[in-house]
Amino acid sequence: MKIFTSSQIRELDRYTIEHEPISSIDLMERAAEALTAEITKRWNTETPMVAFAGPGNNGGDALAVTRLLRGRGYNVVAYLFNVKGKLSPDCEANSERLRKCGEGILTEVTREFEPPTLSNDTVVIDGLFGSGLNKPLGGGFAAMVQYINQSGSTVVSIDVPSGLMTEDNTFNVKQNIIHADLTLTLGMKKLCMMLPENHDFIGQTVVLDIGLSKEFIDATPASFSILEESFVRSLLHGRSDFAHKGNMGHALLIAGKYGMAGAAILATKACLRSGVGKVTVHSPLNNNDILQISVPEAIISHDIDAECFTQAVDTKPFNAIGIGPGIGTEDSTAVALITQIRNTHLPMVIDADALNILSTHRAWLQQLPEGTILTPHPRELDRICDAKPANDYDRLMKSRDMAQRLHAYIILKGHHSALCMPDGQIIFNNTGNSGMATAGSGDVLTGIITALLARGYSAKDAALAGMYLHGLAGDYAARSLGVESLIASDIIDYLPKAFK
Repeated sequence: MKIFTSSQIRELDRYTIEHEPISSIDLMERAAEALTAEITKRWNTETPMVAFAGPGNNGGDALAVTRLLRGRGYNVVAYLFNVKGKLSPDCEANSERLRKCGEGILTEVTREFEPPTLSNDTVVIDGLFGSGLNKPLGGGFAAMVQYINQSGSTVVSIDVPSGLMTEDNTFNVKQNIIHADLTLTLGMKKLCMMLPENHDFIGQTVVLDIGLSKEFIDATPASFSILEESFVRSLLHGRSDFAHKGNMGHALLIAGKYGMAGAAILATKACLRSGVGKVTVHSPLNNNDILQISVPEAIISHDIDAECFTQAVDTKPFNAIGIGPGIGTEDSTAVALITQIRNTHLPMVIDADALNILSTHRAWLQQLPEGTILTPHPRELDRICDAKPANDYDRLMKSRDMAQRLHAYIILKGHHSALCMPDGQIIFNNTGNSGMATAGSGDVLTGIITALLARGYSAKDAALAGMYLHGLAGDYAARSLGVESLIASDIIDYLPKAFK
């Protein structure tokens, strides 16, 4: 699913109107029908409702929804803010339609405003401003937003919570943004909905199909998109009936200093569960027994040091390498890491402590082979960039810039993990849950992606399929076990179901 910018959304609306063809007011009516259907699914006619409409098309949507709800027997009134004496044509048309429904339904605010009493039982329909907003709210609109937020009412926002801009909110004023419980967004998600910092504003998100032009959507490139199951399914490689372990890939994992054998175990088990023929794990001698017992299917390679990674491995026997989980950041390990990177000409995943080492030796980043996959969580990315981002949007842009500069694939991990690619594209994952915020989850991801690389997947496809399958396995685990009790090894246990 593509994510368009606010300007592209306006072009999409215009193209739909011109080429369906459909009038603008009828397209708004179609959107209002979809919005009304979603609202009536959730609340009955006993629920008091108040709609707040701005002067633009978002306000027109709110007025149309009010009219349709009244027609279905709902107790709803609307307030239209027309402080500059200028409404969009479709907002004006819907205000006239609503006036014909009877007295006392619509109040047009032009100067002074006495806000209605809002209670915990009230549902507020927020139609003040939508995806076209390009500056923070101020004055009376800011005061209105603050009044709604402190009311305790349930808030349903149309398209985007009022005050929230669709992309960059770096210089926005947070107290002047609606805190929605439910956002009914039209056509597709917006970039702001994928960023953690905006979760409290957006609440639950439902995407409503209002019949926007598929032709335009398919033909128009987008810098941002959301990974879909059908696409991931198309990426997965088949398995010949005549396959044997020798032609299913041999993965190398460098993981686990002494005391961190668990990281090596989790990465190795996940790698084996992801279809690779053989896995060799290189770890200090002191981890030998626990690895042999915990993962009997793996081949164990010992480092010359009993407690940490100090010796680069000859990669000739292998098809891909994953390095970093639990290796520590000792000086001897750092030297071994850069030696390994310089001598590796295989597809490679770099994670965890390997990223932490690179953050203190940033010049080494230039020596990463093109197509390397990095899997930082937000703090790790900040350390690598040596900068404190202003917000999640800024962090995402820094990740994209680094991917382009290094010709690398960077998975910025989170609820919506984002794959930043060398061509500037960003693809968000839509699987996964809060239960996966647990130690070892990232080690599992490293194992999965390394296996896919060893199987012959391209870096892009391994990263996309890997993060999707990782999240999907976590979702299956959460359904069975709940999010509170989920641990990293549960994700591995549900990988077979995710692949199926």
